Amino acid sequence: MTISDALIAANRARFAALDPRLPDPGHPPSSGETLVAATPDGRRVGGVVQVRTHPPGTLDLLWSAAQVWQLFPFIGDTGTEGMDALLRAWRHRMDAESPGPDSACTVTWPSRDAEAVRAFLDHGLIPISTLALRTAPPPGPPSREHTVRRAQPEDFEEVLALTEHTFDYTALVAYGRPEASELQAPQLERNLEAGAPIWLAEDDGVAVAVADCGWVNAAPGSWAAELLPPGTWGYVNNVGTEPRSRGRGAGQALMAVVHRAFHRMGATGTYLYYNPTNPLSSVFWPQQGYRPLWTYWEVRPASALR
Repeated sequence: MTISDALIAANRARFAALDPRLPDPGHPPSSGETLVAATPDGRRVGGVVQVRTHPPGTLDLLWSAAQVWQLFPFIGDTGTEGMDALLRAWRHRMDAESPGPDSACTVTWPSRDAEAVRAFLDHGLIPISTLALRTAPPPGPPSREHTVRRAQPEDFEEVLALTEHTFDYTALVAYGRPEASELQAPQLERNLEAGAPIWLAEDDGVAVAVADCGWVNAAPGSWAAELLPPGTWGYVNNVGTEPRSRGRGAGQALMAVVHRAFHRMGATGTYLYYNPTNPLSSVFWPQQGYRPLWTYWEVRPASALR
C-alpha cells in the first residue's frame, strides 16, 4: 500500500494554508508501515508509522518514552473526519502490539490545525510539547538587576544544578525521569568544554538562572528542514531558574541577552520547545515573543491510544 500523489499534494496545500511558516511537508517517510483509512463519505487518508527504541542511558530518554510508535499523517483536506479515521486505523493496528509501560504513541502536527485537535483529544492524545519560533527584533537593554555572562567549563556544577531545577519542575506537569541528571550531565559538560552558547544570570555573584543553547542549520535535506523554515537558528534547549528567584526578572534579563546575542551572530531567529501544560512556560515564552509552530501529541503508555 502507498499514499497517493493526490493525497500528498492535498496535504502540502493544507499545511501552506494553515501557517506560512511551516516547511513543505514533502513525501511520506521512506521507512515504516503504511496505514490507509477512509472517512464515512469514502475519502481516503493515509499515514506512516515508525517505531523507535531508545536504549537505557541515551539522552533521548530525557523527553521520550523508551519505545515510541510515531504516526506521520497525510489527511489532505479531510479535517477532523480524516484524522479520526486514520487514528482509528492506528488504534486497530496497535492491537497487534504489546507495548510496555515505558512506551508512547506520538504525532507531530501543525499547532494551528484546530480540526485535528478535536480528533487527537478524542483518541486520548495530549499536547505534551510545542515547538515555538521567535523571529521578532531583539528586545531593549536587559535589566541591570542581574549580571548575564557566558558560562565557562568551571561553571559546570552551577549549570547542572540550575538545569536540574527545570527537570524537577517539569516532572510535576509532564513525564519525568529520576535519572535526568545522570542522563544530561555528560553532554552538558562536553558542551561547556566546546564553548557552546550557554549563559548564566547572576544576582550578587550567585548564579540564579541558566540558558543552555545551541545552533541548528535548517538546510535543505536536513532533519531540521522538516520542522523549521530555512536558515540558521538559535536553539534554546533549556532555561532554568533557581526556585527562590522565580518571578524576579532573572529569566527575562537572561533571555534579553540571549536574543540580542543570537541576533548579532546572524541567527534567522530562535526556537525552543515548551510544555503547554506547564503553568510557568506557557506564560513566560509567549511573553518573550514565541509563537507555536508544531505541537507534539502523545499518549503513554502506547496501549492507552483510544
